[in-house]
This record gives sequence, structure tokens and C-alpha cells, in this order.
Amino acid sequence: MSDTASRNQSESSVREGVGDEGRRVSAGKRGGGAPGSRGRTTIADGVVEKIAGLAARDVVGVHAMGSGMSRTFGAVRDRVPGTGSSKSVSRGVKAEVGEVQAALDLEIVVDYGVSITEVARVVRENVISAVERMTGLEVVEVNIAVSDVKLPDEEDDDDSDTRVQ
Repeated sequence: MSDTASRNQSESSVREGVGDEGRRVSAGKRGGGAPGSRGRTTIADGVVEKIAGLAARDVVGVHAMGSGMSRTFGAVRDRVPGTGSSKSVSRGVKAEVGEVQAALDLEIVVDYGVSITEVARVVRENVISAVERMTGLEVVEVNIAVSDVKLPDEEDDDDSDTRVQ
């Protein structure tokens, strides 16, 4: 074969994706792997706590999140201008987040008359579904502590009027 024919065959092989030693090379592909898999994604504990807090509050029978003291301090903090209410979303939720797994501890207050075991089961299912769907993390456990029962005639800590407005 002449030098020109040999060079043309070599150039066409590269365009077709076959290298000098017969291995496949991808024409036009840069870097390693698909664009969506290049790099790392990290998810903060607070992100998972917010997702879990919102998912737990969606369950019928969950009156509030957190212990009585944390709800009281949260109500005071929410009334202070400029503090925002983002902390109240994750009140009563503690998350431990690894690279591929997460574990959650929730503290809830249930309404009087509901089945606590049923509410806990639905909360667990809702939280696991939301966290896994939104983050891609595997939720290995959701521990639920019921810290109080809201009685029908009890006044809400969060709704109580203060003397100073």
C-alpha cells in the first residue's frame, strides 16, 4: 500500500471509532463518562431535615414537630423580625447523611384520638419516599419519638397570643 492509501485508511478508522491497536475510541467525546456523572454531589444534613420535616407534617394526625420546649423557643424565634421560618421547617428532625445513605430521627406531637402506630407508619413511609425521591439517598432508618399528644381542649403553644405585638 502506498503512504497516501495507508494514511487515508488510518484516518477513516479513527473517524469510525477504531484506534491504531484495534480498540474502540469515541470520536468527539471529552473527559471520562457521561456528562451527568462527572463530579460529586453532596447533600447537607439540613436539606434532608427540611425535606423530612415537610413530609412528616403532611401526614394527618401529626399536630406538630419537636418537643414542647423546642416548639416554644421556635414560636418566639419565628416572631422576631428577620429570623425567617426556615428553622421551623426542620424542627424536630435530626438527619445523619453519608455519601449514599441517610438516617433520620423525628420527634412528633400527635392529635388525640389517632392511632399512634398508624401515624408513625405513615410518617415513616412518607419521609422515606420524599427523601429518597428528592435526594437519591437510601434511607436506612427513620426513628420516630412521640413526645406529646395534643388534646382537643388544649391551647396551642404556637398560636398563643402574647401581650406584646
